[in-house]
Formats: sequence, structure tokens, C-alpha cells
Amino acid sequence: MSNKSKNNYQVAIIGTGFGGLGMAYYLKKSGIDNFLVLEKGEDVGGVWRENTYPGAGCDVPSHFYSWSFEPHYPWQYRYGKHYEIKEYMRFVSRKYDIYSHIKFKQKVIAANFDEQRAVWVIHSASGEIYEADILISAVGQLHRPSIPNIPGQDKFKGTSFHSATWNHDFDMSGKQVAVIGTGASAVQFVPEIAKRVEKLHVFQRSPGWVGPKVEKAFSGWQRWLLDHIPLIHDIDRLRIFLLTEALGYAYRGHRWAERLLTVMSKLQLRIQVKDPDLRARLTPDYPIGCKRLLLTTEWLRALTRQNVNVVTEGITEITAEGVRGEDGVLHKVDAIVYGTGFAATEFLAPMQVTGKNGELLHERWAKGANAYLGMAVSGFPNFFTLYGPNSNLGSGSIVYMLERQQRYLAKLLIDRRDRSWDVIDVQEKHHLKFNEEIRKRSEGSTFEGDCQSWYKTAEGVNTNNWVGSMCEYSRRTAKPNFDHYDFEKIK
Repeated sequence: MSNKSKNNYQVAIIGTGFGGLGMAYYLKKSGIDNFLVLEKGEDVGGVWRENTYPGAGCDVPSHFYSWSFEPHYPWQYRYGKHYEIKEYMRFVSRKYDIYSHIKFKQKVIAANFDEQRAVWVIHSASGEIYEADILISAVGQLHRPSIPNIPGQDKFKGTSFHSATWNHDFDMSGKQVAVIGTGASAVQFVPEIAKRVEKLHVFQRSPGWVGPKVEKAFSGWQRWLLDHIPLIHDIDRLRIFLLTEALGYAYRGHRWAERLLTVMSKLQLRIQVKDPDLRARLTPDYPIGCKRLLLTTEWLRALTRQNVNVVTEGITEITAEGVRGEDGVLHKVDAIVYGTGFAATEFLAPMQVTGKNGELLHERWAKGANAYLGMAVSGFPNFFTLYGPNSNLGSGSIVYMLERQQRYLAKLLIDRRDRSWDVIDVQEKHHLKFNEEIRKRSEGSTFEGDCQSWYKTAEGVNTNNWVGSMCEYSRRTAKPNFDHYDFEKIK
């Protein structure tokens, strides 16, 4: 389809993380070049551009946390650091000429489907208006920091910030610091700042299961072998894939595998934490996998340091001087760091997406987000999500899942182009059937176990995680089932 104006495109993508950039690559590969990528920031990178806290990095090995079309990147670390992953994404954007399709500083605040013209009208916070026949959201699940509402927060006279908006101007050396939250981000930055602060108070709502992480830089000879014999890299990528698939098997109701993982995690805890009282406070009382498994060899050691105080009592208030626990003790601090994660179940918020008959997507999803194959929502034609509901992984690489979605959507859009269809809308019956399957299978998994996690809504519904293996998802998205969609010509 030809341009109707300078701001009209065949496809518009929101976000330049692994989802948006990979989608851009597969569109170009499919011969679809009239597309736009809208990015709220000043460069590509998504979560890896925004999270720069000390120790920030990936808990999936680099060889598997990378695109299959650009696998042989000279990674410095076995587990990529945030700056290394961001540079990888910049490298791919340059190599495949994706930068020329991106408009930066364009935060999308609303998108409305014009049923008469079968186009999406997209509004940015800067006042720009774009139109696209197809709209693909690639904003991800972990981009909106979540800070709990604690009484007295506004009274604190010290420095406070969320880990995703780290204050690098604040020098923690010799300071008294409180960390609220013990999730995946805290597991990475607490060991780093514990080396510098005078006293660190770590407020834990509930402990997490841990697993070992051998986090080392590649040696010179290892880097030489990987650069000169790519097959070694490919074999390692396959090894990681198989290991993560095996780990995910334990989360899907296979109790013997779940028990084995639990024993291994308890063994790591016993080896690294000698104090029986502290070890008891760091032992979870919920099934492994109910919350994200914390891959680390430094976290537990950091909590045993003399200058680290693990507080398991709840928080009653924040005062001008510090944080008060339920036991009445006031922990006076110079700074508070929130390691409290993201509003992961609030998909696409605060962006307002309006589909057919003026229906708002956030109202449809008020009791929990859901989408056919994690990508399509009935009643919202020509609209798709990457890393949408129930497409996250308890174990594995989200880049692998994203590529399956990107290939699927590229095939769907090629068919639409070749047949000159104007409207694509997944049929409601197939959308509902898929959602019912997810709900039923989630009940037998650890994802809906007795714990609070970002996988679930407040009602305990798993809206984030895929309930099968990566292999299953790959098989089910290998090609679109066109019988599950309605197509229409209106132009």
C-alpha cells in the first residue's frame, strides 16, 4: 500500500527493545519496508537502556539471549551486562538499517482504530499523529517501575529512587542505606552496593528460591575459539536451550522435578548461609517457580556480611529519618532504594488503545490481560502485541519467544498483502478457547502457587507466563491458522 501522507505507514511498531527491533528485521526480510518504529527514549535498548543499576545484567546466558539471525556476537561476558546488551542491539540496528525507520522521543499515549478507513491513528505525547494499517505493540512487560504506597514516603529527607531509575549522582560510600524489595534486580545490585555502604538494611517481604550462576568473562583463548570456530558457539546455544527447557519442565506440574530443584536450591542456601536463624528467614514457604528463580552466587553471600541487616518484619511507615518496621524499630538511613520490580500485569498502560465500537483495551483487560497466542485480541483489528499476555517464560530466553512471534506476524502480514485484505481480526471463539486453555493449564503449574509474584494479578491469575515449553510455542506459531481469523476488504 502506498503512503497517504508523510505520517502514514503500512506498519507501526511501538518500542525498540528486542521485540520492536526484531519485528523490524523480519518485516524488512519479508519485503515490507514501509514501516515506522516509535520510541519514547533517545536510543534503542528498551529495558537494557533504562536499567543501569550496579550489577545490572541478564540471567540468561548471552549465547541464547541473542537473535538467531545475529548469533555470533563477540560477547565479553557469559551473562551479558546491561551496557553490552544495549550495544548488541545498537549493532544490529546499524547493520540492518533499522535506525532509519525509528522516530525517537515519541511516547505513544493513545491509538484508535478508524473502522471506516481501517487504519490506526496513533497519538504521541509530543502532539505528533501517525497513521498505520497495522499496529504492533512491543512495549514489553517490564518497563513501568512499581513503587509500593508506604505511609510517610513524602516525609523522607534523604535520597530515594527505584532501581530502574538509578541515581548515579548519589555516592553511597560510607552511607546508611535501606533496600526495599528482594527481587531479581535487588539480587544484582545489593551485592555491589554492600561493598561500599557503611550499613545496608534489606527489607524482605518474602524470600526467593535461588540457583547458581557462573558469571565470568570469556577468557582470551575462549573468545578466540568462539570467533574462529562458530560451531562451538552454536553447540553452546543448543546446550543452554536444552537446560532451560529442562528447568521449565519442573514448573509445569511435574512434582518430582520440582522437588529436585527445591533440594538443589536448599543445598545452595545451606552452603552459603551458615547461620541457621538467617537461613530459616531466607527459606521460601512456596513452590519453586511460583516466583522468578533468582540466579546468583553472590546474593546470599552478601546477606551474610557484617554490615548487612536482613529485616523480615513488615514496614509500617517511612519517616523523615528512615524506615520503621512492624517491630517498632526505626532504621535511620541516608537513602532508600526500591527494588520492587515493575507493574508487569498492567499491559500497555498507561497507553490507551481503542478498538472496534470504541472499546478500550484496558477495560477489556480489567480482570486480567489475555490474547490469542499472546499476540491478537478479538475486536481490535490489525493490532498485535509482542511479549504480550502469557508469553513470558519462567525459564528460557524471551528473545526465542519473540522471534517466534515476529516470524508468525510477518507471515500473517505477507498473506494480508498478497490477498489485499484490509482488516484482520482474530475470531472471538478462538481467542476465548485459547484463554480457557491457558487458565486451565496455569492451575496445574507453579505459576499460580501460593505466593505473590509479578506473574499474577491481585486475584492470583497468571497473565504473564506461557504454560508450555518453548518447543511447544514454536510449533504452535510456526505458521498462522488463517481459519482462526476474519478478513475483510473495505477499500
